[in-house]
Formats: sequence, structure tokens, C-alpha cells
Amino acid sequence: MQDSLESVVNILESYRGRDKVIRTLCYGSQLVGGVMSQKAGDSSQLGKRLLLFSAQLSHCRTVLRLFDDLSMAAYSQSYGLGVTEQDKVLRWMSVLINIADQLYYPCEHIAWAADAELIKVKSDKWWTLSTVLWGLSLLLGTLRSLRIILTLRRKAQKCRWAGQGNGREDAGAITADIQRQIWREFLNVLSSLADLSNAIHWMPPGFLWAGRFPHWLVGLMGTFSSLIGMLQMCSSDQSASV
Repeated sequence: MQDSLESVVNILESYRGRDKVIRTLCYGSQLVGGVMSQKAGDSSQLGKRLLLFSAQLSHCRTVLRLFDDLSMAAYSQSYGLGVTEQDKVLRWMSVLINIADQLYYPCEHIAWAADAELIKVKSDKWWTLSTVLWGLSLLLGTLRSLRIILTLRRKAQKCRWAGQGNGREDAGAITADIQRQIWREFLNVLSSLADLSNAIHWMPPGFLWAGRFPHWLVGLMGTFSSLIGMLQMCSSDQSASV
């Protein structure tokens, strides 16, 4: 019990952990509130309150992202043009993802400031632009993970052949490690596709299924990707503590 409480406290004390918890609660509330509102209609007061709670948590995350520009810039600068990356396709995908992520923040900040009436511009086009950049980042991230999976599968196959030919005892351990990496990338693909489906929903009407998702479906997609993020964060923390 004490260990569980300490784990929760450690998660909430870190910015990354707190954001993932808020994100999960945000989409989870939207999922439950959307289901209740759809079943009971306007008579479900609890459903309405959950949707309002979800909207407030989403706004909270938007405000917290006002301070993410520098950390993103530092990461982009450290990666640079990815000269250490041997795969040129992965390198340029990563560079484009970093550019999209870096541009996303100021666009969202302007949209938020416009809605808060801090600046006199229309927020619609800035929200759309930030959503497009987010969707582009997710799409590129999905393609990047798929390429990594293909590369790792070829590497695992070569490792099996080498192990069979040379009788290496560590071949099984190496292959198992590669399989874990493949599983992580597969989870990244699932998470990115779930978020991408929501990003398309928030595009201007007329683009694919933009605006057609009910609240519960947006919540379902977001909760799914959020739980994957929580799982990956907990797994990485456990690996680091070993």
C-alpha cells in the first residue's frame, strides 16, 4: 500500500507524469460523460458535468503547454539533423516531426490567447493550424514507428540465423530484447493512430470524418492512447530503476 502511494506521488510530482494523469482523466471523463449523455439525452446531469470537467482539464493542459516551447527547442537542438542516425529516412522523419512539434506550440498559444481575448485575432485558423501540425506529427510518427518495426524484424531474423549458424548462447536474449523494442513501437503506432483519428475529427468540416465523432468516441480514442502512454511511462520508469 505504501509503495503504491509512493508510486502515485512520484508520478504526480513529475510534469510528464502529471500531464499523463490529467490527460487520462480528461478523456476518461469525456468517454463516460459521452456515454451517459447519449443514453439519457439532456436529462443526464452527471453526464453534462463529466463533459464540463473534461473540458476544464483540457483547458488546464493547454495552459500548461505554454511553458513547453523551451524544452521542445532544447530537444530539437540536441537532435539537430540527426547525424548519428544511420537510416536517412528515419533521420528526416524525425527532423520533420521535431519541426511540426516546435511549430505546434506557438500556434496553439496564439489560439489560446485569442480565445482569452489577450490579442485581437480570430482563433479558428490558429486552432486549425495547430491541429494540422499535430496530425502531421502523428502521421510521421506512425510511419517512423512502422519503419523501425520493419528494420527490427529484419535484425531479429538475422540474429536468429547467426545464432543457429554459430551456436551463440546470447542470440536468444538479443532476439528477446529486439521483440520488446518491436512491441514498444507497435504500441506507439496504436497510440498515434488513436490520436490521429481525433485530430482528423477536429479538422474543419468536410475533411474525412471531421466533426462526426460523438463525445464518447473522442473519449474512447483519447483514453486508449492515454493508457498506452501511462503503460509506457511506468515500464520505462521500472526499467530505469532496475
